[in-house]
Amino acid sequence: MKILKFGGTSVGSAARIKGLLEIVDPNERQIVVLSAVSGTTNALVEIGQAFLNRDKQSAKQLIDAHKDKYEELIKELFTTEEGLKKGKQLIDHHFHVIASFANNEVFTPTEEKVILAQGELMSTTLWHFHLEEIGVPSVLLPALDFMKIDEDNEPVVDYITQKITPLLEAHPTNKLFITQGFICRNSFGEVDNLRRGGSDYTASLIGAAVQAEEIQIWTDIDGMHNNDPRIVKNTSPIAHLCFDEAAELAYFGAKILHPQSVFPAQRYNVPVRLLNTMDPTAHGTLISKGGSEKGVIRAIAAKDSITAIHIHSSRMLLAYGFLRKVFEIFERYKTPIDMITTSEVAVSLTIDDTSNLLEIIKEVELFGKVGVDEGQTIVCVVGDFGANTHGYAARVLDAVKHLPVRMISYGGSDYNVSILLDSKHKIEALRSLHNRLF
Repeated sequence: MKILKFGGTSVGSAARIKGLLEIVDPNERQIVVLSAVSGTTNALVEIGQAFLNRDKQSAKQLIDAHKDKYEELIKELFTTEEGLKKGKQLIDHHFHVIASFANNEVFTPTEEKVILAQGELMSTTLWHFHLEEIGVPSVLLPALDFMKIDEDNEPVVDYITQKITPLLEAHPTNKLFITQGFICRNSFGEVDNLRRGGSDYTASLIGAAVQAEEIQIWTDIDGMHNNDPRIVKNTSPIAHLCFDEAAELAYFGAKILHPQSVFPAQRYNVPVRLLNTMDPTAHGTLISKGGSEKGVIRAIAAKDSITAIHIHSSRMLLAYGFLRKVFEIFERYKTPIDMITTSEVAVSLTIDDTSNLLEIIKEVELFGKVGVDEGQTIVCVVGDFGANTHGYAARVLDAVKHLPVRMISYGGSDYNVSILLDSKHKIEALRSLHNRLF
């Protein structure tokens, strides 16, 4: 069995929804994971914000405007009166659910997540109805019946396996299954999600849960490139990466892949292939256990919206347990650390989640003087930086010697050299590194 995930642009119009069958083979056993129609999640976020602000009038206008787009979509998607009727009933139902929150006295994050879930619920059902209209058998698998995260917001693969297996076994002759990306239930059974970009994560988790033959992530670009093609000219797709290289690139800014989506596939050794919906014949990028290439720099990525925290403390000198106490603060606030560098009397680290920044700083100040730099970017160079390689780190630093680098991380991974600099130098850093390394 294969898992095929299609993003919002791949289902961004009636033509593209119909065109999925040019890629999906109904005669091959597979699970298709769909994102919401392009633009839907952003619109639902706006609607939720209007409810949060108790601005019912703005919420109604946003709901009506977005429903009009779906009215046009179903007119183009369905060709029969019965198909159009079912499509109309579907969007009427989901937009009624969204509008019903206007009656609530208090709008909570739980209700916001219910609103966000409507996009994937609509896209998957609309495609299921379209296939039904043209006579292609398919089974709709509600992700809320098997996708679950625990109290730490971590997916539970064993639970997913336990729940999805009987759903698949109930249809032994069916080849094509459809489900929603992004959405899930939390440990309380409430509707929740895997955060933005989570449809990739859904596909990877399902692939791990059913021990799939392959996970395919279909987007609008032909694989993972060796630099950001929106900024740097003459980038090229990478044919083959190992899981560790892909994980580094995804985490440090390669937008084509959700940062967490590599790990379930890696743990269960399920190959991941990144492919282009707009050019299905393109080779794309294969991510697998044996994809590393010795002694080669593979790609460059950048992660924006980074905040650096610098802690200077004379008490750190020769004091065991100091770093543990600092890290425990970030652990309590569930704030991951991206980079870290240390000296005898100082430690610098970076985070990308600043929701608890003020509370963290207040506690860290008990250990010494604290400085904060916002608006930073991590530029990550990925390749073979193992113990037996030499000269590559020097080439990386030489390429950015004309820029004010704030931090350098090297040696923590065999696949990564990272530098931190002010975001205004990001474009120059990416272009200079590309010209020097490729």
